[in-house]
Amino acid sequence: MPGQLRQVTHLLRIVHVLAHYNLDEYLTGITPLKPWLFLLHIFPRRKDDSPRGQRLREALEELGPVFVKLGQMLSTRPDLIPDDISSELSMLQDQVPPFPGEQALQILEQAYEDPIDHHLVDFNPIPLASASVAQVHDAKLLDGTEVIVKILRPGLKPVIKRDLDLLYMLARMGEKYSSEVRRLRPVEVIDEYNKTIHDELDLLREAANASQLRHNFDNSPLLYVPEVYFDHTRTNVMVMEKIHGTTVTKIDVLVEKGIDLKQLSNNGVEIFYTQVFRDGFFHADMHPGNIFVLDDGRYGAVDFGIMGTISDVDKHYLAENFLAFFQRDYRRVAQAQIDAGWVPVDTRVDEFETAIRSVCEPIFAKPLCEISFGRVLVRLFKVARRFQMEIQPQLVLLEKTLLYVEGLGRQLDPQLNLWDTAKPYLEQWARQEYGPRAFIKEMRRQVPLWWKMGPRMPMLIHNVLEQAGSGNLQLSQPPDENLKQLREATHRGQKRLFYAIVGSALLISAALLAALDGYTPVMAGLAPLSSWVLGGLGAILLFVSWPSGE
Repeated sequence: MPGQLRQVTHLLRIVHVLAHYNLDEYLTGITPLKPWLFLLHIFPRRKDDSPRGQRLREALEELGPVFVKLGQMLSTRPDLIPDDISSELSMLQDQVPPFPGEQALQILEQAYEDPIDHHLVDFNPIPLASASVAQVHDAKLLDGTEVIVKILRPGLKPVIKRDLDLLYMLARMGEKYSSEVRRLRPVEVIDEYNKTIHDELDLLREAANASQLRHNFDNSPLLYVPEVYFDHTRTNVMVMEKIHGTTVTKIDVLVEKGIDLKQLSNNGVEIFYTQVFRDGFFHADMHPGNIFVLDDGRYGAVDFGIMGTISDVDKHYLAENFLAFFQRDYRRVAQAQIDAGWVPVDTRVDEFETAIRSVCEPIFAKPLCEISFGRVLVRLFKVARRFQMEIQPQLVLLEKTLLYVEGLGRQLDPQLNLWDTAKPYLEQWARQEYGPRAFIKEMRRQVPLWWKMGPRMPMLIHNVLEQAGSGNLQLSQPPDENLKQLREATHRGQKRLFYAIVGSALLISAALLAALDGYTPVMAGLAPLSSWVLGGLGAILLFVSWPSGE
């Protein structure tokens, strides 16, 4: 009972805040609340004509850090909420008063189960920054290395659980009783927020993210990722190298330091596409507060709590979408989203293509330097939602990150042409994925399987040849009135099948030998010549097996 009373009290506080900012329109459509809506008239209201987006932003800021982070997440979902609200929520500030430095020291000693001076010295009790989930302090390791110490805010988990339970209750009520609320899929949104907020509560996970990104960009001339000191990192404490740089939005300071802004802008786009299409692992919280420019012109990144991953399948279809979009091949865009499984397989391609054309074609009325890849994705996914596209968290993060990258890039260089900048990386990725080297790489990966199957290949080929030679090779044959023509066609088909099987076997053997070059001492030197000979014979037989236009 006390727990329920607390939840009711908390709900009344939320209603009070919404009423104060004249936002009770969001409650009137929920049927179970209608008998209680008279309470809204009890609470004082603010008299102003501010836009609804601004009123919602100010209400979330008053409700506290959990609601602020929910609003920040919603700002990345323009496929769910109107543009005026989305743009206003993007201005939410995740800043709360810090907890005392003495309490931070206690948390450190409890986490280390050791006096703090066995790990850190010169710990500054005054935080450099404080947010809803954690705050950061500067300190030094025992060897004098400057570090940043990130400490989770104490007592956060019960608060998050309380607010999430309440949000789930409101979301389910809204979905059940209001068609307008149901359209926004609130339970789905809270599910996504639940995962995001709990990921941010595990600093060991964030440390692992930072370490992986640092490995991916080791010795890179474009991006520097600070080192994580795992010996001093715990679930609620993370210690990492302190970097010194200029916030990317301080354009005047960058110019004074002689930084080439146009090159810096292009480098940012290259970093993004490298993360997505080379690594499939990208920093998904690249707002200006997390990006610095070092004195040598490299970017420096911090805050790795939110990272995105992209599968090889998603990479393929993203590249397909981008390339097809700029070729104005909307049918290919539609088919790519269906093939990827982002929309149901029974979707009518022609209807989907028409819908995509209607929202994307107007984009080409703009100069290329004004076209936003992020907005392209937003529009594509808005259309796809109408065709029952299921939520794709990795694509939501990608869309959000791309919008950040474009915004930063065009702050540095207003004439940034994202298509010209992105095209080489997309084409390079396509060559790497589908060129000869990719084929050889895949064959090398398959060596153990082929090594196991190899001894069986001669017997399989022998069986097919024996059946073809005796006329017993069974093919599925449709009924035909002209049996003579059918027999002739079947005979020609059997010959072609024979040549195709043998030719394919030879090509596979050639690829296998190429992959084995250097794999075993026995094949060293012999594999290249043999693979060329077998590959040539296989290609000839496949050419012979090709239909001659009959």
